[in-house]
Amino acid sequence: MAGPLKGLKILDFTTLLPGPYGTMMLADLGAEVLRIVSGSRPDLAAFMPPFLPGTNLSAAMACLGRGKRCITLNLKDPRAVAIVRRLVAEYDILIEQFRPGVMAKFGLDYEALKTANPGLIYCSLTGYGQTGPLSNRAGHDINYLARSGIMSYSGRKETGPGLTGIQIADVASGSNNAVIGILAAVVHRQMSGEGQHVDVSMTDGVVAFNALSGAAFLADGTEIGFETGFLNGGSLYDFYETQDGKFLSFGGLEPQFFAAFCETIGRPDLIAGGVAPPDLDRVKEEVRAILKSRTRDAWLALFANVDACVEPVLSIGEALADPLVSARGMVVEVDLPGGGTVRQLGHPIRYSATPPEYRTAGCCAGAHTREVLQGLGYRDEEIDDFERTGLFK
Repeated sequence: MAGPLKGLKILDFTTLLPGPYGTMMLADLGAEVLRIVSGSRPDLAAFMPPFLPGTNLSAAMACLGRGKRCITLNLKDPRAVAIVRRLVAEYDILIEQFRPGVMAKFGLDYEALKTANPGLIYCSLTGYGQTGPLSNRAGHDINYLARSGIMSYSGRKETGPGLTGIQIADVASGSNNAVIGILAAVVHRQMSGEGQHVDVSMTDGVVAFNALSGAAFLADGTEIGFETGFLNGGSLYDFYETQDGKFLSFGGLEPQFFAAFCETIGRPDLIAGGVAPPDLDRVKEEVRAILKSRTRDAWLALFANVDACVEPVLSIGEALADPLVSARGMVVEVDLPGGGTVRQLGHPIRYSATPPEYRTAGCCAGAHTREVLQGLGYRDEEIDDFERTGLFK
């Protein structure tokens, strides 16, 4: 069965993680995605080890390029611009991740391309947005999180902000907001026939993640600091080390869950004080000592049938082998372009009528250049001349 986005055609000029992850989500749902990359400055994700056995295809590119075709073009060449303009007449969504002004230098900005396709949806995904004092500043996930205010209360009093193991600003903000923005613009176009420019800033997205603390500050100026709130260490809601050097999470804020937790660890006397008792430091040290008296798996056995919001901190290997992940179909087998299959993380949303489709894993840069140009009407001798004269570099 066709995915829910069948019929959408997307030109993807993005690299690394934010844009490619977003367009992978769209491809999983049936959109036709064509990556346009430089032959001389390829996507760095293509060089990230490990590589799939017997290939020069990185695991990252095989995943992030899933379901997409790919061509190489030197956008500094006017012939490349002409090719893109022909593609825009057919592909009615474009996403790019350059600094503001770069696409305009190529003659490929929204104002230039909407004349070729008035219904064009053009998404610009950047760290700081198309406007504002930092619009042309370089940055990465850590910088966007730092400027958002989030890291001023995400960490420990003794050590300060804590590094995260995933790219929150890149994916949770950048990728997901690009997908939301594009699909919202598609709905608007369906009703009005009008395309538009969608400006997605990864920093804007993580600023908006300050949902509770931001609302409190804007209401009365209350600032939250390290380990001062219910959810950042200022209560018993926390991580706890076990005897074997592993960890448990406890999130039982509600009275019934907290009571079940206290009963299970043998300290019903702690129930009266609540999850944020006045003598929090003393109580937390006692809880730490109790949880460190058994191994993680021994505690899991005790909590197996107890609703107390206690879960293990799993390694990535443990998580992907977990029965929950298996039952939810979050690891899938995807065909490789050259034959065989590769295991990948699946699409995280379940649809009753239009399930995701995993057409093929990602490919190496330029794998479909000739095929796409032939589809635009270019003859083989023209394509050969393009190659000889550096258009694909």
